Amino acid sequence: MERMWAIVERDLRRFRRSPMLIVMSLFMPLVQLVVLGHAFGGQVRHLKVALVDQDHGVPALKIRELGLAVGANARTFEWVRYDDRGRALQALRNGQVNGVLTIPSGFSRRTLDGDRPRVALVEDNTDGFVAATLSASFAGMLRAYPGRSTSATAAPLPTQPTLDVVEMYPYVPYVQYLLPGIAVMSIFMMVMIGGGIIFIDDKARGLHEGYLVTPVTRLELIMGFNLSGAIKGMLAGLMFVTLGSVVAGMPNPFEPIRMLKLFLVVAISSVTLVSMMFLLMVRVSDPLLPRALFGVLNTLLWFPSGAVYPQQAFPGWMRVIAVVDPFTYSVDALKNVVLKNTGFGAIGVDLLVLVGFSVLTMGSATLLFKREL
Repeated sequence: MERMWAIVERDLRRFRRSPMLIVMSLFMPLVQLVVLGHAFGGQVRHLKVALVDQDHGVPALKIRELGLAVGANARTFEWVRYDDRGRALQALRNGQVNGVLTIPSGFSRRTLDGDRPRVALVEDNTDGFVAATLSASFAGMLRAYPGRSTSATAAPLPTQPTLDVVEMYPYVPYVQYLLPGIAVMSIFMMVMIGGGIIFIDDKARGLHEGYLVTPVTRLELIMGFNLSGAIKGMLAGLMFVTLGSVVAGMPNPFEPIRMLKLFLVVAISSVTLVSMMFLLMVRVSDPLLPRALFGVLNTLLWFPSGAVYPQQAFPGWMRVIAVVDPFTYSVDALKNVVLKNTGFGAIGVDLLVLVGFSVLTMGSATLLFKREL
């Protein structure tokens, strides 16, 4: 019994010397409760809908006023005025709006004549949650158009506009919707395990000391570590996206231009995530800490990125996390390329943010890196 309790005492003493590990062990379940509890099932709000009014009559004005009332109360969506339908559809392709509602010319005349007026909603159906919310919201709004009951069973009046819903892209099953987010997760797992954990393990074994007796500068060391981790992340990300596109049934998965855009997004995302990881690990020496930190980062960064549920359903504090989360921009860029096959203009802002984030984190890691033991 004495020998057994000696082992127990030694192990508990070692655990006590890792206060961050104790904090992570207690903090992790709380993080999962708060983040996961708000990451699923929330009401989608604050969507942006481009309004193209080609009629400009009084009945068309009533639709605009109903939309403003929805925006002021339910806050499901808000209008973004466009004079040209082509520009509105381009904004929809680039992700600047979530849908385009067109009031055609002659709408007022058909409304006054009781000739079944129609409006058209073009929606980005790559996000099924957003598309369903928009369709339901506009259907309910138009049922209330003449001031009658909003009951779904009520027969439509001749003056009630009919909603024609047009999906911009072919049907997107949920497995394809998840593909970009899982691809970013595969990159993160590789740079965390193949970069950060190996880096800390080399420190613990004393292998890191060999670098410190060479004339290699701090910047060269950090750049070398980052480049090695980024290459591993790129290989993991490209392999997963390629195989995942085939498994998920994506159309034209090997189109050359599409593959070029995928390579660019995966490469920049790998550099960004490995730079963030080295900034977090640059002063860490306990080999147990990165393993505990991996679970916290996984929950705190991946779920708020919009990988599994639209960010418009998150509470305000979680949307703040999404703004500073590099996963958000990687997931958004991959969704544009994988699900929509958009041009470079649609992913330009995401890539610029990722590049700026990687420069900031890599520079900070270089300043914090110590050349002494």
